[in-house]
Amino acid sequence: MFSKEESRILRQEFWTSFGKSFPRKWILYDTKIKGFSFKFHFDTKKALVALDLEDDLENRINYWEKLKSLETLLRDEYLPDVIYEEEYYLDNGKELSRVYVPLDHKVSIHNKQTWQEVMVFFNTTMGKFEDFFETYRDILEP
Repeated sequence: MFSKEESRILRQEFWTSFGKSFPRKWILYDTKIKGFSFKFHFDTKKALVALDLEDDLENRINYWEKLKSLETLLRDEYLPDVIYEEEYYLDNGKELSRVYVPLDHKVSIHNKQTWQEVMVFFNTTMGKFEDFFETYRDILEP
């Protein structure tokens, strides 16, 4: 078991190491679309790369419909294991819509032996998500 401070240090080490191992500027929150962002998630139980819709319900529905219309293309051309969840609840109870790809292996940010696998997964998966976004940006933008 790790203390909060030990856990914080490990998390910081992971993200610093990831940035040094795969130095590039990710789109993440800079999509130019309100409430539409890409995220990396890595905790003690799982890792995933996500596209989150967090705006008001009307805009969320609008973007969700656009993403659903592109689902076959996203699966066939970029990410065959992508999961669409119109109602996704974060640990804090916040509801959003999420399109994501989980890492299927058991990983933990507290286990440095899983870090390299997660870093490669993040780099590959986010790269494909960003390629999809850039290709279909004109459809997704308001």
